[in-house]
Amino acid sequence: MNSTDLVNGLKNGDKKIIDLLYDQYAGALYGIIIKIVKNEELAEDVLQDSFIKIWKNGPKFNASKGSLFTWMLNISRNTAIDKTRSSHYRQLESKQKIDFQITNHLNWSYTPKTEHIGLNKVVNGLDDKYREIIDLIYFQGFTQQEVHEHLNIPLGTVKSRLRIGLRELRTFFSVQRVSIIVLLIGLLG
Repeated sequence: MNSTDLVNGLKNGDKKIIDLLYDQYAGALYGIIIKIVKNEELAEDVLQDSFIKIWKNGPKFNASKGSLFTWMLNISRNTAIDKTRSSHYRQLESKQKIDFQITNHLNWSYTPKTEHIGLNKVVNGLDDKYREIIDLIYFQGFTQQEVHEHLNIPLGTVKSRLRIGLRELRTFFSVQRVSIIVLLIGLLG
């Protein structure tokens, strides 16, 4: 099924489409969510919440504003950021910091998850000025305003660098490549 069929099915409320969207995009979206919430169980909850929002807002999708994947990515990213700003998350995060400090003393090595290596490699291939903005916004959950304040650069520069960085990533990723990445993540996970 091509992306036009997916969009039409989503807009028309075809219940089979949400399963297809999940199969095709869940791995890539989970990779972004986990970078923001830094907790596997919470990331799974956020992913489910994201797909509920995607399903409910399907009729509002506007292809002239961007691709289906970008729209879904933004919903997932915003859902993850909202979760990190909740009081429940802050309590969970403080508990994780204590657990990490204890674990860190017991185990001095860290092995990154294989599902994150590919995406990091692509993002790390960007020029530093674009990579830094994308890392702060998409992986650490900063808003554009927060990046502006954190890096002490004009807000317009933040927006421009983000737009250029995303454009460079878009040239790397096509729908076929995203499908391959999702398949590989599923196999490695």
